[in-house]
Amino acid sequence: MGQTLCICSRTSITIDNKKYFYVQKLDEGGFSYVDLVEGAKDGRFYALKRILCHDREGRQDAQTEVEMHQLFNHPNVLSLVAHAFVERGGKVEAWLLLPYIMKGSLWSVLEKLRDKGSSMPEKQVLQIFRGICSGLKAVHDKGYAHRDIKPTNVLLDEDDRPVLMDLGSMNRARIEVRGSREAITIQDWAAQRCTISYRAPELFNVESHCVIDERTDIWSLGCVLYCMMMLEGPFDLIFQKGDSVALAVQNPVAIPQSCRYSEGLQMLLSSIMVTNPQERPNINWVLDQVQDLQSRSPNTQTNMV
Repeated sequence: MGQTLCICSRTSITIDNKKYFYVQKLDEGGFSYVDLVEGAKDGRFYALKRILCHDREGRQDAQTEVEMHQLFNHPNVLSLVAHAFVERGGKVEAWLLLPYIMKGSLWSVLEKLRDKGSSMPEKQVLQIFRGICSGLKAVHDKGYAHRDIKPTNVLLDEDDRPVLMDLGSMNRARIEVRGSREAITIQDWAAQRCTISYRAPELFNVESHCVIDERTDIWSLGCVLYCMMMLEGPFDLIFQKGDSVALAVQNPVAIPQSCRYSEGLQMLLSSIMVTNPQERPNINWVLDQVQDLQSRSPNTQTNMV
């Protein structure tokens, strides 16, 4: 005989006058936790991201993340179902209720492939990568940059539709740097908010008078494509060994001779991962190239983004 769990014994929360039951912990980071919750009325599962706001700046950062979600209504950018700011034990938490995507992150899918000694078929690489590009285009078209594109920040649903998540590092795409003090401020911000092995070269040593724009995302996008092809990021091992990623990103990325993907896909990767941001393409060019590669591959589905 199975035991029946009384619904009244389950921990519940309320957001926007709707009740949700706690199911289990999904993940946790430095200042945030993600729990799986179930809607009391609709029975659907959601991911509840709880951000600990230690001070006024932390609360503003959480509010900015909420506002970034509210900017978009796009199938490749994670939507926000509801949100609330809650006081608990004298401290403020930001609660972001998000869709729950069961399959998990792109990184978890790639890890499983690596563990099996397998690889991702090129048509699947192109299908997923096109969706990532489509989501990023939506971000750039609004005048913003994501600033932390990486495989763990891409969710995949059961149809392999990619969804960009973790919008907490987003800011205006174009940043004019006027002087060494501003340069250091931006460099320090990037060190905290942009994952080192996916960080664009221009963010490691910000020049005193320059413009940082959305093409930082294009570099990170190239690192993601490399990871999909080789099952590890181009600078992951360098970081793990404790060597200088800042130095490594100043050199052209070498594609291993063992790479079995088409010449066209390898050329796309090389075209994206250009050290000089002024020579790096924009997202529209990248998306056009991906669609062109798909059209040349008869077995590739081109209607899935």
